[in-house]
Amino acid sequence: MFVVQLKFSLNKTEASQHMANHNAWIKKGINDEVFLLVGSIKPNLGGLIIAHNISYQELQIRLQSDPFIEHDIVSAEIMKVEPSMTDERLKFLLN
Repeated sequence: MFVVQLKFSLNKTEASQHMANHNAWIKKGINDEVFLLVGSIKPNLGGLIIAHNISYQELQIRLQSDPFIEHDIVSAEIMKVEPSMTDERLKFLLN
């Protein structure tokens, strides 16, 4: 499992120009069952993605296709998490 922090860069003022394509990219990640959670970091600091069922290398490639990354609106920090205990509803993350 990976936690990806998307931090706004100096180009964050251009985010609205690429929001529709960024949202389509997010939707594809959810439809592909890779993104479990996507959300904003408040107040207006960037975003966060929890990804699963993907290798580190595949995640890097997927992130490079994010329009926000392509246009230097955000930078991505990937953190690998190896869950050892979960709530019963999240047991699938232990695989």
